[in-house]
Amino acid sequence: MAPGSEDSKKIPSELDSSKELLKELETIIGSSYDGMFITDGNGIVLRLNDAYERITGIKASEIMGKNMKYLVAEGYFDESVTLHVIERRKTITINQTVKKDRKILVTGTPLFDEQGKLFRVVTNVRDITELVKLQNQLIKTKEQTLKYKTELSHLRAMHIQNHEMITRSSKMARVIELSTKIADVDSNVLITGESGTGKELIAKLIHRHGKTTARPFIKINCAAIPEQLLESELFGYEGGAFTSAKKEGKPGLFELAHNGTLFLDEVGDLPLLLQVKLLRAIQEKEIMRVGGTRAITINTRIIAATHRDIAKMVQNGTFREDLYYRLMVVPINLPPLRERKEDIPLLTMHFIDKFNKHFSYNKRILPEVIDKLVEYSWPGNVRELENVIERMVVTAPGEELTVNLVPETIWSKNFLPKKGTKLKEAVEQTETYLLKECYQECRSWQKVAEILGIDRTTVFRKVVRYGLEIK
Repeated sequence: MAPGSEDSKKIPSELDSSKELLKELETIIGSSYDGMFITDGNGIVLRLNDAYERITGIKASEIMGKNMKYLVAEGYFDESVTLHVIERRKTITINQTVKKDRKILVTGTPLFDEQGKLFRVVTNVRDITELVKLQNQLIKTKEQTLKYKTELSHLRAMHIQNHEMITRSSKMARVIELSTKIADVDSNVLITGESGTGKELIAKLIHRHGKTTARPFIKINCAAIPEQLLESELFGYEGGAFTSAKKEGKPGLFELAHNGTLFLDEVGDLPLLLQVKLLRAIQEKEIMRVGGTRAITINTRIIAATHRDIAKMVQNGTFREDLYYRLMVVPINLPPLRERKEDIPLLTMHFIDKFNKHFSYNKRILPEVIDKLVEYSWPGNVRELENVIERMVVTAPGEELTVNLVPETIWSKNFLPKKGTKLKEAVEQTETYLLKECYQECRSWQKVAEILGIDRTTVFRKVVRYGLEIK
């Protein structure tokens, strides 16, 4: 090109234009709020803007001229979108962790020359650390809201009452004294006793007098829920854990009872598989939801109750020995109503007042009726007494509850073992009943032998066996 020609005159002008364009591009890249990160076709870092340094905390001087494979190995990035783009030769977006704590969203775009050779990878970067925190916070808030809703539902269903135990029995006085004494500690409690003796009332009494009284009291009847549902009720489940699972998942009763009390009624009916999970929860103070992958720390006091003879179940291999000893740190045994007959008049008057208020009645009971109720053995305990009183109150034609309203089963004093009792246990219960009733009438074990038609030695042997000795 000859000097002074038109083409030679254009060169300085085009160079100036290119410099202006380059300067303009540099200004645009530098002023971008999103980070920009550029490498060559081999993954060597060529350029990054100020926003990238601000977002990631990585200075240009640290990584300029270095290969992305080296930077990943050195821990600057957990993975590299640039390397993915080089390998797959297309635009790729990933979530990336930078310097182990910053979360960023990166999109890598390949640039090709006229021959189709990859010569640049341009990466756009956006900080999503706060977005991830907000998302996690939203998930926790939803879980907490669901927890409170479920807890409120349980509390409403249970309708925990505030009245104290109604008793003047010395046996029950010792039970109440022990219950209030252990209320302020978080030791596990195992309450045993026949059905209807008030095991749940004692559990609520312990909770109400303890430090956790303002915290949740959650109850589950282990015998009332099918085995396949019991695990998800106790431990909760993650979304999609099974076909009918809610997509947001559900907290279990252990989580709902966190910092409070979980009352496991009829724990003797707990399947062996769940006994293992319960033991682990008690030992390790953590549970895992069904379908979950992370352990959840719990601080829950366990109060368990059963009408079964768990010691025998341990011997038979139907209840784990290690779980038995974990639960019975403090054992409480409730006496049946027939062993605290002095409570029957008090309880009778309490139930009459209760049903009078409920039905807007003004019924009263005659003394001879109370005498008849005291004579009965009450195999169904307090629950049976309450049902009988309600029946008498609602069927009485007048204001007085008279003896003709007393059910025939009480009049006849027939003794029947509880439904589901094993034959051997039924025989023992019947023998105990006959010996006690007969002795109360004649006050002589020799007379008892004559009335029952057995020799005196047999009577004394059974008296010792059943603990019927007169103190």
